[in-house]
Amino acid sequence: MGAVRQRTDGTEAVDPFARRDPPLLVLVLWPNRSMTRRGTTWIMGLAAVGLALPLFALAGTSAAWGLLPFLAGALLLLYWAIGRSFRDGRLTEELRLWPDLITVVRRDPDGAVRRWHANPFWVRLRLREDGRIEKYLTLQGNGREIELGAFLSPWERATLFDDLNAALGGLRRT
Repeated sequence: MGAVRQRTDGTEAVDPFARRDPPLLVLVLWPNRSMTRRGTTWIMGLAAVGLALPLFALAGTSAAWGLLPFLAGALLLLYWAIGRSFRDGRLTEELRLWPDLITVVRRDPDGAVRRWHANPFWVRLRLREDGRIEKYLTLQGNGREIELGAFLSPWERATLFDDLNAALGGLRRT
């Protein structure tokens, strides 16, 4: 079972996120990373060479000095955008399922941690087709509804829905 902690009113509460028994299902979700650090180095190098080509043609003229801040700015903006993409890639969602508990822990790139838990018997899993977002996946229970796998592609969310639905259905049948 989970760790016991003392409430302010003197009663004890079990922390659902500190369970020691192994869950039946563990899913760790993270955004797709299509480019490695080495690939980033190549892209930055190719961009630097490509942006420098107009400077070679205009070498020794005042036009080269006029272009230089814009080309350097474009390179810095590309560097910032790739760095931001890597920072955003640190986002994870971890779902754990026990016969009597389901937990979701979301770790944002800025270090913030959001947690949700419920009894899996009462959890409602929904895959919405009618909204602005294609295959919008949510979990509802314990008085809250959370979005799951927002960073996944629509077909990945549909697969996740099928897998979770099967796991929750299997618990409800036992």
